[in-house]
Amino acid sequence: MIKRLGKYTLEFEDGIGITGYGAVAGKKESEGMLGGNFDKIIYDSYAGQKTYEQAENVFQQEAFERALSRANKKAEDVDMIFAGDLLNQCIGSSYGLKSFGIPYLGIYGACSTMAEGLIMSSVYLASGAGSCCACVTSSHFCTAERQYRFPLDYGGQRTPTSQWTVTGSGSCVLENSKNGIKISRALIGKIVDYDVKDLNNMGAAMAPAAAVTITDFLRDTKTVPKDYDLILTGDLGEVGSKCLYSLLEDDGIDLKGIHNDCGLMIFSRERQDVHSGGSGAGCCASVLCSTILPDIEKGKYKNILFVATGALMSPVSSQQGGAIPAIAHLVNIRK
Repeated sequence: MIKRLGKYTLEFEDGIGITGYGAVAGKKESEGMLGGNFDKIIYDSYAGQKTYEQAENVFQQEAFERALSRANKKAEDVDMIFAGDLLNQCIGSSYGLKSFGIPYLGIYGACSTMAEGLIMSSVYLASGAGSCCACVTSSHFCTAERQYRFPLDYGGQRTPTSQWTVTGSGSCVLENSKNGIKISRALIGKIVDYDVKDLNNMGAAMAPAAAVTITDFLRDTKTVPKDYDLILTGDLGEVGSKCLYSLLEDDGIDLKGIHNDCGLMIFSRERQDVHSGGSGAGCCASVLCSTILPDIEKGKYKNILFVATGALMSPVSSQQGGAIPAIAHLVNIRK
């Protein structure tokens, strides 16, 4: 059953179980702070394929297969898969998952795609439309640079506010299960546009959307940040996280000491040249599935908010001088 809390928040009265998860990452990510947590490291940027785009297909396949294995499921047990990525027409997902023969809905939320997939999966299951579904997303540094910025051979300089697109993928299998890790509440975000146009400062573009979503959720649920063990955003990086603190402090909300950001967790900013941190649809997905969900299983966290942010621009809109609208979807995960 689903009921609405306040104006925007959905509550899954029986909870939706995350019964399996998997995370795959690339070489640079393996050298970061979470390197030992991933299920598999693919050191070759091409993953044995002819193109970087085909490599991203492999990342999704590997992450999904590990989620299936952890859930003790086979592909034929899954009623629906929700998947997306950053590539035009979501070819990382459609090409990557076609061999599994599972009913598929392609989704796009930019870097917020993992939270979007978790919400759509939860609603799908709570409605009684199925008993098992999955969500998958990914990103790849080389495919994202080629699509959104410059070819790698160009050798352009990166500004201090820029973030490094994560090469990685995360996947979850969800069921109507009363045991283990559960999704209890969710909030679908609004499109927020503060007229930020700098493609090298995505954190500033996305922070307002995160602030709106967190504020709406806390108001709907009549809770405060200290009611949660962790409020995890993704992927604001250093600049966006500071913007988020400032925006929420204006409303009397203090996240310090409770907040972390996937873009700050995945790399070592002192050792790796990632500037403001990590980004990309595969960033928060791989952090969630490699580190946060295992930590919940171990009892480190019992009640967290996973707030994935996304920048909803395209190369065309940016070339035409358009601003960068953003969105943030929230998932309340409990043990």
